[in-house]
Amino acid sequence: MIASLSPSRPTIRLKPKANARAIRRGFPWVYANELVTDRRTRALTEGTLAVLEDDERRPMGLFAINPRSKIIARFIEADPAAEIGADWFAARLSRALALRETLFDAPFYRLVHAEADGLPGVVIDRFGETCVVQPNAAWAERCLDDLVEALVAVTGVTTVLKNAGGRTRALEGLDDLSLALRGTAPDASVPVPMNGATYMADLTGGQKTGLFFDQRPNHAFAARLARGGARVLDVFSHVGGFSLAALSAGATSALAVDGSSAALELARGGADASGVNERFEIRQGDAFEVLAALAAEAAEFDVVICDPPAFAPSKSALEAGLRAYERIARLAAPLVARNGFLGLCSCSHAAEISRFRGACLRGIGRAGRQAQLIHTGAAGPDHPLLPQLAESGYLKALFFRL
Repeated sequence: MIASLSPSRPTIRLKPKANARAIRRGFPWVYANELVTDRRTRALTEGTLAVLEDDERRPMGLFAINPRSKIIARFIEADPAAEIGADWFAARLSRALALRETLFDAPFYRLVHAEADGLPGVVIDRFGETCVVQPNAAWAERCLDDLVEALVAVTGVTTVLKNAGGRTRALEGLDDLSLALRGTAPDASVPVPMNGATYMADLTGGQKTGLFFDQRPNHAFAARLARGGARVLDVFSHVGGFSLAALSAGATSALAVDGSSAALELARGGADASGVNERFEIRQGDAFEVLAALAAEAAEFDVVICDPPAFAPSKSALEAGLRAYERIARLAAPLVARNGFLGLCSCSHAAEISRFRGACLRGIGRAGRQAQLIHTGAAGPDHPLLPQLAESGYLKALFFRL
């Protein structure tokens, strides 16, 4: 780690056929096939800050380079001479914090959403007095001391944890060592109030940073559908995101299905903390198999939600992913009571909304059901979208009345 990076920096240059116009208009990435990668460029240390020039040697800004990554350069700052230290991080973090404090009454949210908040590859989720940082790009790992110093100064948190479980860290050549950077990691799950329920987040051993804040508005919409005493099925439930919100809104019952026993135990703890345990059930198992088993049992629900992991994490996996989304819809639709509701979600950025919607409708049709699309949801406003970067708008949630 380094305290700051010197303004005296190397230069890197775009190839003549690179899309310099898109970069000037705000696209934050340079791909490896767009950059002149001579011996000098290949020798640069991962995370080095360099001045990007177009093919006519005109400066385009300050970029972080990683010669071993397909995303070989990431936009950092328009001023090529900017000093990237604790003060620079504090300015970015203060701007991010101001938005979240406008949106939320309690300090439980995504504080930094990578490129969309001007910190490429950096994710920070806040859980009260604790922040969990995912530095998923080499430049952020190199600047981690400055980032943490600024984070504590701006937010006043007492604990900062590094989560090194991000899938892209390996692509950046980074380690998988998670540790406490400030304070001490909690030895128990952390209660998180959201949508009238209390969720239990495992900040050190759970998925991602411990909780999925991005689904907050979609949890709330599903809860509205369930508030009249609905029977709810929450598939790929993780820690009970949809089911606990629905029960807190007045659902009669909720069944949470997940493959992880640890996640279901956290969901059970959230049901206890929310005072809804008597109406809450869990079922561990493969989601596809459980859906088929529930159909064989002639089970019926008023609201069914399926929120699977990314079936299409890349373009190469898109077609197989779309088939998996179609299969989920086909298995889930028969479990929905007449005039009930089916919510289907995707966190695959490669499956853009029209392709995902088409897969869902094919599955519903193959199940012999007819559907009205009543709502299309996305990630909450603490996950802002960078308009030039489609990948930052990854989450889609479709709600149908069958």
